[in-house]
Amino acid sequence: MMDGTEIVETWQVFKEYLDKKHLETVAEKYVDLCADFGTEDEAFRDALGSDHDLDKAIGYYLEEDVDYDDEIDEDY
Repeated sequence: MMDGTEIVETWQVFKEYLDKKHLETVAEKYVDLCADFGTEDEAFRDALGSDHDLDKAIGYYLEEDVDYDDEIDEDY
């Protein structure tokens, strides 16, 4: 089971190698995979605020409106 920091760090490792036009889809699949392996909703909430695409995918998974900071560095 992953915590919020591990979710973000793993996403960031792979994100830089992905085609930007597929980031949203891959982020959703990544969150689904984490959930399938038992990641708790609280860990996803802890991961919010570090990456725009990941935040959107987590919000979609949790079925919540996620307010992410517009100042997030897209290259982070």
